[in-house]
Amino acid sequence: MAPWLLTCEHAGNRIPKRFAKLFAAHRELLKTHRGWDPGTLALGKHLQSKLKCPLVVTEISRLLIETNRSLHHPSLFSAITRPLPKSLRDELIQEYYLPHHQEVERQIDSLKKKFGKVLHIGVHSFTPVMDGVERNADIGLLYDPRRPWEREFCSRWKKAILELDGSLQVRMNYPYRGASDGLTKSMRQKHSDEIYAGIELEVNQRWPIHAGSPWKKIMELLATSLILLETQAFQ
Repeated sequence: MAPWLLTCEHAGNRIPKRFAKLFAAHRELLKTHRGWDPGTLALGKHLQSKLKCPLVVTEISRLLIETNRSLHHPSLFSAITRPLPKSLRDELIQEYYLPHHQEVERQIDSLKKKFGKVLHIGVHSFTPVMDGVERNADIGLLYDPRRPWEREFCSRWKKAILELDGSLQVRMNYPYRGASDGLTKSMRQKHSDEIYAGIELEVNQRWPIHAGSPWKKIMELLATSLILLETQAFQ
């Protein structure tokens, strides 16, 4: 076992029964990328089985509360939940947001005690087309360029993926910037670069949506690439 930590912040689009009426008119929206990240739960579990490491998952829809944002971020609540009374918004934070973050912290502390460091990979997926523009990548690796361990690891990871399948398009800090507000950024503020690296893996949703053998191949390739990097990653 090595000090990997996997998380899935958007693994599902579940809405608790007590908030079901609030989303009655938004059932189709919940099925889209705005409601969840298709494929991430399967990918997270596959990576966990290969890396033998902790996996922290939330299957509550990001439209209820966005666990991959800081508490002060304007997107913490969606247009659907933002109008709720403060008391209910506070309940959402207490019941669904904080437990995920606290479990991630607990796992980081546990791995730090055992190994002295942690490499955290947040497993995400992105819609192939955003605002009419096609995203030009199969896989994105998000990191903070100011953090040497993250920068060097992503460079090696990209190389390992392409050595396994040179036909894939792997881009760095795409389709989002790794230093933007999110769970990994909040963890960086608490842990030094020598101890903690927070990477977000972004996979084009066209792979899990079409499923079948190509998607299985991508999941296996990502697991193999990380296993190949295991010795280098924790030197």
